[in-house]
Amino acid sequence: MRKQLNGQMFVWLHVFSCAARHLSFTRCAEELHITPGAVSQQMRQLEERLGYRLFQRKARGVELSAEGQRLAQTVAEAYGSIEAELLRLDVGEIRGTLRVRSIPSFLAKWLTPRLPRFQQRYPDIELRLVAEDSNQALHPDDFDLAIDLNDGSYPGMLSTPLLDEQIFPVCSPALLRGRPPLHGPADLVHYPLLHDITAWRGSSEYAEWEFYLEGIGAGELDVRRGHTFNRNHLTIEAAIAGVGVAIARRTLLNDELERGTLIVPFGVPIANHKRYVLHYPPGGLTQPGARAVHDWLVEEALGFRALHPLAIH
Repeated sequence: MRKQLNGQMFVWLHVFSCAARHLSFTRCAEELHITPGAVSQQMRQLEERLGYRLFQRKARGVELSAEGQRLAQTVAEAYGSIEAELLRLDVGEIRGTLRVRSIPSFLAKWLTPRLPRFQQRYPDIELRLVAEDSNQALHPDDFDLAIDLNDGSYPGMLSTPLLDEQIFPVCSPALLRGRPPLHGPADLVHYPLLHDITAWRGSSEYAEWEFYLEGIGAGELDVRRGHTFNRNHLTIEAAIAGVGVAIARRTLLNDELERGTLIVPFGVPIANHKRYVLHYPPGGLTQPGARAVHDWLVEEALGFRALHPLAIH
């Protein structure tokens, strides 16, 4: 059967190239900022897709199979050709200053940690990053690119979807100690709740918890209690500190889940019908620097979706 190089296959080959270089899923995970389990899972999926083993699992690390050695050499040569071609490209025009506006939580938790990769690729582009809430109007004269959490509809501007958002409950493992089990929504009666009042503007301060519980079939529970915060990151910090159980956004919570400072005690992630959208004025992408930043953000979003499975406790 023909093995077509679709988007998922390219992601798997990227992870394979890293794992083959290190001969270690753990060191590969450290380089890609994902978990060793995610590396192992993706390599197993690639092997199933190809129909043969790429790695021999050993007590201490992994070794390449004969097929794995051939594929690793081919992938390395392909990457070398790509890098050589990139060096030949005239990137002298990709320079300048770009004004990028983003909502504060996305800027702090998703975009900023990825800036070293951007800087390495585009050392001559300087970003002017501005954090503004979604309820602040977007004026095209104030930015080159803007990232917002909305339905993607802004009159007079063009938009590119980046990431859909999901929500789910999280808490610190320390919060569970000495308390009744937290295996389902009914057990929340024994726990304090935390609320991000900015999540659903114009609604009740408890709207996000109510929306989530309704989505998993537990809408009859009363969640009108607990502490409220006017910033998402403050709600999450309170959860990390063991103050209570919070509702988290999938896009803004990866390191905490991987490190175990937060866990998902029950439930499944549900779509909150919101998405992160990249906005720009008509003709805005004709500038090489704006196009470069736009395409880099889209690429990072694609990689995020592929490489970050949700950790359920």
